[in-house]
Amino acid sequence: MEPVPADDRGFAGERVRKIIHIDMDAFFASVEQRDNPGLRGRPVAVGFGRERGVVAAASYEARLFGVRSAMPSVTALRKCPELIFTPPRFEVYKVVSMQIRAIFARFTPLIEPLSLDEAYLDVSDHLQAGATATATAEAIRAQIRAETGLTASAGVSYNKFLAKLASDQNKPDGLFVITPKQGPSFVERLPVAKFHGVGPATARKMQSLGIENGGDLKSCGLDFLQEHFGKAASYYFAIARGVDDRPVRPDRQRKSIGAETTFLQDLHSFDDAATALPAIIDKVWRHCEKTRLRGRTVTLKVKFSDFRQITRSQTLAAPIAVCADFERRALALLAPIFPTPRGIRLLGLTLSGFDALSEPSDVQLSFKLLGQGEN
Repeated sequence: MEPVPADDRGFAGERVRKIIHIDMDAFFASVEQRDNPGLRGRPVAVGFGRERGVVAAASYEARLFGVRSAMPSVTALRKCPELIFTPPRFEVYKVVSMQIRAIFARFTPLIEPLSLDEAYLDVSDHLQAGATATATAEAIRAQIRAETGLTASAGVSYNKFLAKLASDQNKPDGLFVITPKQGPSFVERLPVAKFHGVGPATARKMQSLGIENGGDLKSCGLDFLQEHFGKAASYYFAIARGVDDRPVRPDRQRKSIGAETTFLQDLHSFDDAATALPAIIDKVWRHCEKTRLRGRTVTLKVKFSDFRQITRSQTLAAPIAVCADFERRALALLAPIFPTPRGIRLLGLTLSGFDALSEPSDVQLSFKLLGQGEN
């Protein structure tokens, strides 16, 4: 057996995967600061600063004031009056993302993109002579910086769950390694609210059951978890022990294509809402055409003026073949909502349950009509 370099201690012995999670630092905002020197070192939000605008991304300078993505623009401006808003340029972000993906491909063909700015890489069988997983992650970060002028954070571990947790530890522009020896104890100390795959509602439910951290979760039996969390129980049972056998899937298909818009004035009638839908439908369908995907499930999202949100879905026996049918299904989901005592501030549509007409893009995106102040 070849000697194991010091920085990969814990990857020795039985065959253990070497997974790297790369996460670009404040990607959209960092691209804007790179391309506009006047924005460097200043608090920047990608989005629109108007009344109904929402922050799509925030620079680290803005985050120091508590500005976060998905925050209403008016709230962000209260927290940081000097905040600079810049409109999103998704085409530019996609080009930069492809540059970064090309760098990944120099090191391994096993790349699973999660979005434009993050991906898993399995380098278990693709390490260059004498290299370690940690050194490979450093080399990737260095090449990203040299070729794009941007910084990336990396997590290195023996499974996807821990690699993603690791990449959050030393942000921005950091690297963190969790070895097999360290994994279980690292998870035990971690608050469940920081677990990837545990959303805010689930974290609150866990906390109500006395489950505050990974150690508490580990002490729960599988039967108890199944009683309270259903099908997700086996996943929680495993990750509480630092176990995650999911492979890195280079052929990962997108799960959904969606678009939404927040309106400058609330919509109160079905006619007004129906008039607003075609622009959203067109946005979604153009990306269905581009990726040659056809979905079976249509989901309508409605956010009211009091920020209460509902969704309505319909799953069909066969994929929707033409845009006119997509529009008809969307209107059918919209109509029963009226009359409504509250105005509507946001409408969104999503297609999922895909069949591919040909090989689809493997980058999962949620496209927003940000030109009208969406989140």
